[in-house]
Amino acid sequence: MQVCPGRKFFRHGLIVALALAASISLTGCGLPNQSGLSTQQISIAPAQAGILATTAPTILLYVGNGTSSSDVSAVKTILGNMKLVYATATTSQIEAMSVTKLASYKLLIVPGGNSITIGNSLTKAATSNIHNAVINNGLHYLGICAGAFFGGYSVNNGLNLTSGVWYNPWNNGGKGTGKAAVYISYPSQSKLDQYWEDGPNLSGSWGKIVAKYPDGISAMLEGASGKGWVVLCGFHPEAPSSWRYGMTFTTSVATDNAYATTMINAALAGTWLPHY
Repeated sequence: MQVCPGRKFFRHGLIVALALAASISLTGCGLPNQSGLSTQQISIAPAQAGILATTAPTILLYVGNGTSSSDVSAVKTILGNMKLVYATATTSQIEAMSVTKLASYKLLIVPGGNSITIGNSLTKAATSNIHNAVINNGLHYLGICAGAFFGGYSVNNGLNLTSGVWYNPWNNGGKGTGKAAVYISYPSQSKLDQYWEDGPNLSGSWGKIVAKYPDGISAMLEGASGKGWVVLCGFHPEAPSSWRYGMTFTTSVATDNAYATTMINAALAGTWLPHY
């Protein structure tokens, strides 16, 4: 994944203060290209390989413009290990989906990448359909890093599932942007050393805090958004071992990935994770 690596900050000059704050927030992690698969696919769980899936997928994984191909792969690995059937959608495919079609899935996952590119690659009609599918029709949403930025309010065509709350990047305790092994605190379990790369500071008035960065700033949120359920995560529990090059972790990949499974299960079911 390299770009929660390579993220570029986006500033708007001569825009009202609200728009300025919102534009700063719209970044993320991951490579800002990769449109993903050219056709929608249903991914079969490993135990079902070679067998035609008869169960409709409950999860839609966005793989369109702005998402990181490496994070898409990481999320696919977790979903496969969980034996969950899912579909993928490119930018053009999500554009073609009505509110009803989107709401036929239980959960939409938007992974890391570049949230400015993700938002600006979609039309207002497409993001409005996603917003309405969550708010009015009960679609659940999981945003990871760039996907968390995209789930909030933004002048870069964000989904605004947070009642107008936008998110700025976390500055890693004053160390600035980049990638790092970061101790994440939870209310009911030990700290986990998680992979972070230019993820958001999720402070604000929306949602319950599920996890915190070392300085106490919100790193993960959950809450209802209309009829839907939303989970926003500023770090990468799904990160594979290959992302850890040049960094020292005290938590194993298996332990961190196990938390990704917990997070996805909660987002899919719309159930509360322990929160502060």
